[in-house]
Amino acid sequence: MTSYTSRWLVRDMARPEARIRLVCFGHLGASAAFYRSWGQSLTEVEVHAVQYPGRADRLDEDPPHDLVQLAADIADALEPLADLPLAFFGHSMGAPVALETARALQGRGIHIEHLFASGSRDAPLPTGLVADEDPDRLLEDLVRMGGTDAEMAADPIFQELVIPYLIADSRMLHRYTMAPEPLLTCPVTTIVGDQDDDADRRPWSALSTLPVQEVGVTGNHFYLIADPPYSLLRQTLSAPRRGPR
Repeated sequence: MTSYTSRWLVRDMARPEARIRLVCFGHLGASAAFYRSWGQSLTEVEVHAVQYPGRADRLDEDPPHDLVQLAADIADALEPLADLPLAFFGHSMGAPVALETARALQGRGIHIEHLFASGSRDAPLPTGLVADEDPDRLLEDLVRMGGTDAEMAADPIFQELVIPYLIADSRMLHRYTMAPEPLLTCPVTTIVGDQDDDADRRPWSALSTLPVQEVGVTGNHFYLIADPPYSLLRQTLSAPRRGPR
């Protein structure tokens, strides 16, 4: 088992017996702390959460501005961990970041086992979207979708720390133009709450050479705060399909 540390990845629990690593990508404005409890609950896999620049212990760095370049940098950090199969879980903005990271790794001959696109539905790309850079609106949307509570969002210290990278993430996501290729070489599972009117939209069924399944769950865009999809992850990853490596 590889012993590895990186400013890009946070691992709270080592799992020397694990047969697969699950890499988690956060939503717009998220840090790796969003997945803090996952490594304790998913004992069958070793969980790594991506720490984007410009937040948490990387607050002194500039936030990312190019999603494809961000994915390439994450791929650099993940390459030493590819001695075990890798699966990806990306929530909301994390879904396209996971997509581009998988593409970057494929270009290096590393094929991931499965991609979970959470808070993202299999649908045509939306058009005409413009990044919202109004801090008040961004915070209101985060509260409305369930990403944080209203009391925390109203805290001036929270706002001072979070708003700069919240705006930067929004700008980066809306500047991103998704190329139709290269196609993924792994199965994809999309996970969408039955009350989620804010889901990311990607034509996932046209983005992979392998099957795409959409799973409906109870809840809004941040359904996974109250009910993380641990059972689905366990079931899907219990016998991972090992593609070309």
